Amino acid sequence: MKQFFSFIKKEFAHVFRDRKTLVMLFGFPIVQIVLFGFALTNELKNANIAVVDNARDVASQQIIDKMEGSKFFNVQKSLMTPSQIDAAFKEGKIKLAVVFPPNFNQDLLHLNKASIQVIADASDPNTAAQLSNYISTIVADYQAQIAPTMKVPYTIIPEVRMLYNPDLKGAPNFVPGVMAMVLLLVCVMMTSVSIVREKEMGTMEILLVSPVKPLMVIIAKAIPYLVLSLVNLCVILLLSVYALDLPIKGSVVLLFAESTLLIITALALGLLISTITSSQQSAMFASMLGMMLPTMLLSGYMFPIENMPVVLQVISNIVPARWYYVIVKAVMLKGLGFASVWKETVILAGMAVFFTALSLRNFKIRLE
Repeated sequence: MKQFFSFIKKEFAHVFRDRKTLVMLFGFPIVQIVLFGFALTNELKNANIAVVDNARDVASQQIIDKMEGSKFFNVQKSLMTPSQIDAAFKEGKIKLAVVFPPNFNQDLLHLNKASIQVIADASDPNTAAQLSNYISTIVADYQAQIAPTMKVPYTIIPEVRMLYNPDLKGAPNFVPGVMAMVLLLVCVMMTSVSIVREKEMGTMEILLVSPVKPLMVIIAKAIPYLVLSLVNLCVILLLSVYALDLPIKGSVVLLFAESTLLIITALALGLLISTITSSQQSAMFASMLGMMLPTMLLSGYMFPIENMPVVLQVISNIVPARWYYVIVKAVMLKGLGFASVWKETVILAGMAVFFTALSLRNFKIRLE
């Protein structure tokens, strides 16, 4: 064991002497969590919209005040003609226009109904639909306020309740996916490259003929990245809680245990890549191509798996990030325990055992 721990110490020394490795280990997770948490979000804020108030009455002004008070809109009041509205859309100055017709308040009082024209830039259909929904919500909220004082027949006010993310923030969706991507990429790339580097430098022969068994050499190489990945996990969770205001509702111990399971799976994958590649460039390319794209596209955190073709849904089952993403959302956001994620845990554990066995089987203790 003394020789084994000396190998672990040597690997830690390799990691801390390589500045590029340190940047990738600690800089990459911080950049990812900040980028996905703050910049790449599915929330729409401060969208430029034009309000054409042809009514200029109490009702229209109250609705406009609600729009101005919303964080979603940057209201630009104007008296545009239809041609001017079209020009503003073409120049990209506005994303949406709201037009109040004349006698808006009078129609509401005497006819118990009034119309508002909402014009959206549908060149980006998702943005147009989301902004239109925001306007509809504001109008419905105003209608709910005036309903007690007005006799509006057969008016149905839907009451919407958003579970686990009532403010519809982007962080609860992106943080679990970023955790999966960071842990997988760091572990897979670092492990595969570290072993291939020994082959390129010609030092693998020295390691294999040392008194320590080859299996212990491999484990000694994996342990530093396991420890550093857990440090990365702590950094991500601290940023999530204190920077993104995303509390951990479930068990922190369970979250760390599941993350350790994913890290072991990633280390096994890195070892597998190192057995089939002969250069650091090819190992890096295989790690990036084999981990980043499937994690981003097939884990479910960027695109719903249910919307994918059946073939891609089947392929997504072999992506470890898919199951880890489900586990993190259940534990971190919903506050569930092991009883709710045991199925995903068993699948992830099976992957870890399978990749570890396959990697050890393909690992050559004699160099050609």
